[in-house]
Amino acid sequence: MGLDHTSVKPHERLAQVLSGEMEQVNTLIRDRMASEHAPRIPEVTAHLVEAGGKRLRPMLTLASAKMCGYDGPYHVHLAATVEFIHTATLLHDDVVDESAQRRGRPTANLLWDNKSSVLVGDYLFARSFQLMVETGSLRVLDILANASATIAEGEVLQLSAATDLRTDESVYLQIVRGKTAALFSAAMEVGGVIAGVDDALTQALFDYGDALGIAFQIVDDLLDYQGDTKATGKNVGDDFRERKLTLPVIKAIAKADDEERAFWKRTIEKGKQEDGDLEHALDLLNRHGALEATRDDALEWADKAKTALSAIPQSDLRDMLIDLADYVVARIN
Repeated sequence: MGLDHTSVKPHERLAQVLSGEMEQVNTLIRDRMASEHAPRIPEVTAHLVEAGGKRLRPMLTLASAKMCGYDGPYHVHLAATVEFIHTATLLHDDVVDESAQRRGRPTANLLWDNKSSVLVGDYLFARSFQLMVETGSLRVLDILANASATIAEGEVLQLSAATDLRTDESVYLQIVRGKTAALFSAAMEVGGVIAGVDDALTQALFDYGDALGIAFQIVDDLLDYQGDTKATGKNVGDDFRERKLTLPVIKAIAKADDEERAFWKRTIEKGKQEDGDLEHALDLLNRHGALEATRDDALEWADKAKTALSAIPQSDLRDMLIDLADYVVARIN
């Protein structure tokens, strides 16, 4: 099913179809982020939760459960759980990355402090586990606990690998599976588990989320070098300036001669960057076809996501999720 760019975007269509349940999710989130003893918790959480964002991950859980014929009530709990895990990781990420902006607004660590961000993130993780337990499903608990551990593992791996020129595509994929795809795949998988579908279908849901998450992150990394600042909200070359070894650079380094390798060593490993370095980096990426190859990888992962859904019976929700995979990579077409 092709994507019609003149129509409503797939995630907006999902939001329309799931609006009733998403309202319940938002009510549950507001209810569970309350704290009678520590008013700073709802203050910090509300700043992030109310900032908008597409709410893609909780919508994936709701869509997955409904697509598999589930009619409630625990898909709402699981969608809120997924959003809590995501928000907790954002709070911690912004401290680790020393970020000043998130979704066009000042980050919580900037408005309050690092201590508040870390501790409120911990609180949200704990809240997410309380919500999981309420579903009464050990398998759901297993999937989401695993995803939480994988996310943390991916972030720690990125700390050591991000400026190490030996980082190859397999390590990059491991990082991406951790920090991005793990929650996408878990969000999809628990929808199938709560609906009680068989293992083959839950595997298909997992595979869709995994491939969608990987495509999503690769597109993000590509747009850092060739995106429109107004559209992405990021400056071109932010990853380069922050010395992050993302897929385009990994591909260029794999083809680099000694002189080029010395350039990457100076700018990424040692962080000694001078005027004109970003332009030279872009020139090397283009010279070795690294941007084009990265784009091909993103499209391939989007295709894998769509193929995974072919195991799921046809429905409007399934078509929207197929369109979503196209939409994720449409920004680089």
